[in-house]
Amino acid sequence: MKPLQVAAIAFLLLLTGMCFCAASVLPGGYERQFRDLPDAPPSHTHPLGTDDLGRDRLARLLYGTCVSLLLAPAAALLSSVLATCIGGLAGFVGGWVERSIMACTDLFLSLPWLFLVITVRAMLPLNVSPLASAAITFALLGTLGWAASARVVCAHARSLRRADFVLLARASGSTGLRLLRRHLLPNLRPIFFAQFLISIPAFILTEANLGMLGLGVAEPMPSWGGLLRELEGFALFSPQPAQFVPLILLVIVVVCFHLALPKQEIPT
Repeated sequence: MKPLQVAAIAFLLLLTGMCFCAASVLPGGYERQFRDLPDAPPSHTHPLGTDDLGRDRLARLLYGTCVSLLLAPAAALLSSVLATCIGGLAGFVGGWVERSIMACTDLFLSLPWLFLVITVRAMLPLNVSPLASAAITFALLGTLGWAASARVVCAHARSLRRADFVLLARASGSTGLRLLRRHLLPNLRPIFFAQFLISIPAFILTEANLGMLGLGVAEPMPSWGGLLRELEGFALFSPQPAQFVPLILLVIVVVCFHLALPKQEIPT
């Protein structure tokens, strides 16, 4: 691996470890309100200051990052599994099955994906617990975010269907599930992992957009979108530049995920 790729992976691992240790390092938690210190500037006790309710910004940033780093990969896993099943079946079977499935996939891709997610999320109950809202948000992302990956998987499965080793397996009597399990799925594994890693930063950014619109993770549980909503009332000469820390960290994390991606040849 290249040094830049190693540095990106190391930073993501370090950040993940810090977020998981947030409960022991910051015993106050993300909900505790210091009512005598609303909008406090950075200090030794509160390195990033407090928000307008007196909650520690650093604690909320670490917990919010933990939520994204846990649930975005879960949503990406769900999306990649759906894409592999749908795209793999279409490319392996071919014919009218492939045309029908790809027509549905094109319909999904023709719709503005973010607006589709916003519409479906807005139709769901908003007065749910924070944990339920986080699960609903990322389950929604995983369920609706499979279409682009499915086309990539379908193209690769189509090339495998015409490969010499698959034709030899068919000639030797392998058909149906055996051919799918022994020859197709193992060769789709690199594409699956590539699409999984690509989907994680996309889902992190989508959750941030939903959170800024009030449709993401519910309060008081922090998330990147909820933390970025504080920038709506940010004044140019505000004495609270620490409000930009979540935005800076979000950009760094997304860039690190893209740098950490393995370089592969993906058929089109």
